[in-house]
Amino acid sequence: MRSRGWAGATPASDEEAIARILDAVDDVVAEHGPAIRLADVARRLGVTRQTVYRYFPNADALLIASAMRAVDGFIDQVVGHVSGVNDPVSALVECISFAVETLSGDPQLEGLLTRRQEGEAVTSLTSDTARTFCLSVFHRLDIDWQLHGFDSIALDQLAEMTLRTVQSLLIDPGQPPREDAALRCFVARWLGPAILYRRMTSLSIHE
Repeated sequence: MRSRGWAGATPASDEEAIARILDAVDDVVAEHGPAIRLADVARRLGVTRQTVYRYFPNADALLIASAMRAVDGFIDQVVGHVSGVNDPVSALVECISFAVETLSGDPQLEGLLTRRQEGEAVTSLTSDTARTFCLSVFHRLDIDWQLHGFDSIALDQLAEMTLRTVQSLLIDPGQPPREDAALRCFVARWLGPAILYRRMTSLSIHE
């Protein structure tokens, strides 16, 4: 654990240091929006920028870590929202629609998904970390994925497609934005057949 600075209140561990850094990120984002600088976070903590750099390489890493820290609560909401649903199409349509409705307008996530700096690509929800979180949702749903033709590779690809769909709908919700039944019908019409395809091909192989 690095002990320099911290405004006279040194963290007891690296875990505590990271938690305090992310708390500061949340405060800075709440006050100034997602265009944060490491210097802003360091100033709030009473440490040097170099101290923050030891844990996070740049501002985007801070924002992503902060967003991921908040994901656990969101995952619980999603899982609870589709509890008892056994059909993968119904569950995924509701998960995607609920995610879009819940996350739309979130300033931190919006900044991550749309901000470009010096020609860099925007942050993607399809990173390894994001897919891991998405798979953790899938495994908590009341769905027999194997019964519906999904092995580990297919499920990982479904997680990627789910995240791509959520990201697309968050960045460009359409004019006017689809909501409620219209949103669910749109997602079901175009993603539903792809989900059903896995079971149909799986059954044909075993016939």
